[in-house]
Order: sequence, then structure tokens, then C-alpha cells
Amino acid sequence: MVKRARFAEYKDRYRNYRFELSEEGILLMQCHTDGDSLVWDWKAHDDMADAFADVAGDREIKVLIHTGSGANYNADWGRLPNGELPETPMYDAMPGVRGLRKLDEKAWYNRNLMWNVLDVDVPMISVVNGPCNIHSEVPLMGDIVLASQDAYFQDVSHFPRGQVPGDGQHVIWPFLVGHNRARYLLLTGKQLGAQEAKEWGAVAEVHPKDAVLDRAWELARELAKRPYLVLRYTRQLFTQNLKRAFLDELGHGLGRETYAQQEFFPFGGGMAPLDRAYDDEPWT
Repeated sequence: MVKRARFAEYKDRYRNYRFELSEEGILLMQCHTDGDSLVWDWKAHDDMADAFADVAGDREIKVLIHTGSGANYNADWGRLPNGELPETPMYDAMPGVRGLRKLDEKAWYNRNLMWNVLDVDVPMISVVNGPCNIHSEVPLMGDIVLASQDAYFQDVSHFPRGQVPGDGQHVIWPFLVGHNRARYLLLTGKQLGAQEAKEWGAVAEVHPKDAVLDRAWELARELAKRPYLVLRYTRQLFTQNLKRAFLDELGHGLGRETYAQQEFFPFGGGMAPLDRAYDDEPWT
């Protein structure tokens, strides 16, 4: 459950999320790492859940634009800008039940992330400004999804690396594109290009990279002309069936993913590239 929040309280709270509020009440939420594309690490993962809780609790905004920075919407669990690798989560090596509880904490953050996005009570425009290969369910929960011509969607961090795709991918993709396409996408690690994603029904519009955010602002300014309660209640109307889908399957998927990670993390903590089998050596 989110709580009441105000822009002045959260606008500078997060290392990886930049906020900008327009006079019309349009909130821009931009993911980044040091001003460039977001590199996923555990802090970025956990803070995204909290950041969306603040956005969802802000009753002054009228429209949300959510996007990334730089070349990508987000970057892989790869090297950080300083060349270092993110934290290696060797949870099975932790004594006692510490590893299990750490995995449960990450599942808790992930569950909150999904619900906090769905609890945003104003129209949400997602701008996928480049490749999106981790947590694509976040932008896909937007009411209008725009993509740059060079964008693609890919679930790089789950099944291709030996994990169960249970943290929202298993809910959003079948909901949007159907079971057969979703299963193929998640099992193969397919890169689904922006135009094909539009043909599949996951994306509404595709634009040149330097024009896609401008298009989002154009749409947002038009939406923001509507009455306050119309905007909020329309978003609630549009998310109702998606909330039901997440309620039915999110906990189920997270439980299976968390349990299976007991096998994965002792070997796959290094997060190898997609073109390497999850149990190959060495991990670099």
C-alpha cells in the first residue's frame, strides 16, 4: 500500500531516478546511472519499487511519463561505468537462513515494484528509448507505450541464464501478446524489435530516437487537459484487469523463481552474457 507523497519530498531522493514536474502536472520519471543508461544493480532494483511508491502516492500529478536515459532504456546486469561488476549474490554461501531471507527480501521488493506501478492512479506513458532487456514489465504496464526505432525487448536475466521468468515477465507478456508468443519470447531470449513489438500489440507507436520523448510530451499535454478525477479513474479502469492477472500469478511466479535460485546463484551469480549457457565456465 502506498502512502501520501509530495514532489518536493521525493524529487531528489533516488540515485538512479530523476524527476521533473511541469506546470501542467506532468511528471517525468527518468531512469539513469550517472546521467547515462540505467545499469541494474540491487540498489537500482530496490529503489525503483520505492520510487514508484512515491509517484503513486503523489495526488497532485496528472500524467506520468516514464523513460530511460542514454542509448538504452536500461542496461544489462553488466559492468558499472567504473568497470566494476555489480554485487555477486552468492546467497547459498550465507550461513543459516540468511541467504533464504535475502532472496525473500528481493522477491518482496519485486512484488512491491509491480503493485506500486499498478497503483499509479494517473495515465502512464512509457517511452522505451532504446534496448530494454531487464524488467520490461515496468514500461509495458503503461497505458501508452512508445518505442524508439532502435529499441527492442528481451528477457535476458531469466530463463536464458537459468532462472524462472517469474518476476512479472510471466504475467505481462501473455497478457499483451498471447501465450504462444510470450512463451517463445521468454524461452528463447528473443530480441523483439520495436516494430515487431508494435505488430504484436505491445507497443502503440514507434518513432525516431530523437523524437520519441517529444511525442510523449505531446500526448501527455493533451491528456492533462482532462479533469483530475477523469484522469485518475480512467487509469484505475484500465489497470483493473491487469491487477487481477498479477494477483493471480505474481506470487506463484515469484515463489518458483525464488526457490529455483537456490540452484542458480552458486553458479550464475556472475550473470554471464546471453550467448553463454548458464552453467558454462568461466564466469567473467
